[in-house]
Amino acid sequence: DAIVIGSGFGGAMAAQVLVREGWRVLLLERGDWVDRGAHNWVPEGVGPLTRFYSAEAPYSVMGNGGPPTAATFHCVGGPSVFYGGVSLRFREADFVPDPEIIEGSGAAWPFRYDELEPYYTEAERILGVSGAPGTDPTDPPRSAPYPQGSADLAPVSRRLESAARELGLNPFRLPLAIDRKRCLACGTCDGFACAVSAKNDLATVVIRPLLRNGLRLETNAVVTRLHVRDGKVTGVESVHRETGERTVHQAPHVFLAAGTLATPHLLLASGLGRHNPGADVIGRYLMRHYNEILLGIFPRRPNPERVFHKQLGIHDFYFGDPASGVRGKLGGLQQLTTPPAGLVRAQLPWPVGAACAPWVEHLTGWLTIAEDQPRPENRVELISKTVDRYGLPGLVIRHHHTARDRAAGQALAQRARAILRRAGAWSVVRHRVGTFSHGVGTVRMGTDPRTSALDGESRFRGLDNLYIVDGSVMPTSAAVNPSLTIAANSLRAARRLVLRTRETAIGYRLSAIGPRQRRLGAPGPIADS
Repeated sequence: DAIVIGSGFGGAMAAQVLVREGWRVLLLERGDWVDRGAHNWVPEGVGPLTRFYSAEAPYSVMGNGGPPTAATFHCVGGPSVFYGGVSLRFREADFVPDPEIIEGSGAAWPFRYDELEPYYTEAERILGVSGAPGTDPTDPPRSAPYPQGSADLAPVSRRLESAARELGLNPFRLPLAIDRKRCLACGTCDGFACAVSAKNDLATVVIRPLLRNGLRLETNAVVTRLHVRDGKVTGVESVHRETGERTVHQAPHVFLAAGTLATPHLLLASGLGRHNPGADVIGRYLMRHYNEILLGIFPRRPNPERVFHKQLGIHDFYFGDPASGVRGKLGGLQQLTTPPAGLVRAQLPWPVGAACAPWVEHLTGWLTIAEDQPRPENRVELISKTVDRYGLPGLVIRHHHTARDRAAGQALAQRARAILRRAGAWSVVRHRVGTFSHGVGTVRMGTDPRTSALDGESRFRGLDNLYIVDGSVMPTSAAVNPSLTIAANSLRAARRLVLRTRETAIGYRLSAIGPRQRRLGAPGPIADS
């Protein structure tokens, strides 16, 4: 009944709805399963150092100030297997874009927070999110409590919380998709696959249960083309990574959730822009939060217990800070777990990484998340001269942060530095994140068919049966992790499709009986439905 491409937040949640409704669903995933066990606890188990962080797709990066190539996670469950579990809703005002952010880009959400709220609640239930409502000063309204309460703060978290409060701030407990009953509170959570499956990633809490309920999963399936005829996707072509076997799959409905880079890559490679009145936006308006890591160097190890401590967030200046000199929204801070020495050495530029690695257990800090501007020049484009071994053309990513992005990041960094110094840090190391881990926006939804490729139900304009449900749909990035919003939007899109097909089926059945029978309330097809 449906093909779902990609098993991250968008694909897994769409499959969740469809399988539970009795649909026959084929899920195509480019990667494979991530094994769980003691090997996940070693330093080399951090995501970017594993084989699942794959650079086999030729993604060249220009202008980002980071690595010259971009890698992406290819595994069942997608990036959720290695994420830190933070599950924040967009704020209510995030669905009414700030003019200082969008600056005439035409970015517009086709719905408001209250329309997505029930699906946020459903996503939190599926993911088993733990949290403390009311502690975040920017918390949006909610119709139900978190499924779990928050765990106790680690000693290092209490230290940072105290320092922030001394500065007049209001730290809150980050909502986390972690099963508290199974969690060992180890230090290898953020960035690692969970060795005991206590982190509620999608492979654990969605895909495995769906397999027992009829989901068909094909791993190592690289989707290379979408075939179209008469306004519909008629075939999904894939190549097996190991055997090279090429297959064309067919279904009445297709959900594409390959990711903010891979989804426009596939759309452009398939030439689908010619069917869409908003074709010019496909691949454009790439956003990735202006993120920086600020690590305080402490004279004594701040986390000698080596326990999990990604627990705090600060949103006091989410909607602005007059003292910063930056007009409009800024963003927030999230506590960062102490990184493994190998990752510090590999990710920080020389000689900073080499200098910091021996001191890794003396480090702890914050991640800054500044909302970035949607700019048409930030985009992905095909490189027609380059073709990979699966037949896909190469992709180049062109991305620069604007002066406003950088100014917002600078304001947040100053706040993070002040907290670390108040907590007793000798010095603070600052590093800008150059990956596309929070990437959104390359096939955005909207209200105007000329400036958005998707309608308000995540349907690709011009093709009746193609839905996009990953981070690429977002017109703006807000300033929180995008995962829960991707999940909620996918649940909404899938449920609306189910409802629409059900209504259509009932309409056909009504039309199959005479008007006199309908008037008399005849039994049979109507009663059955």
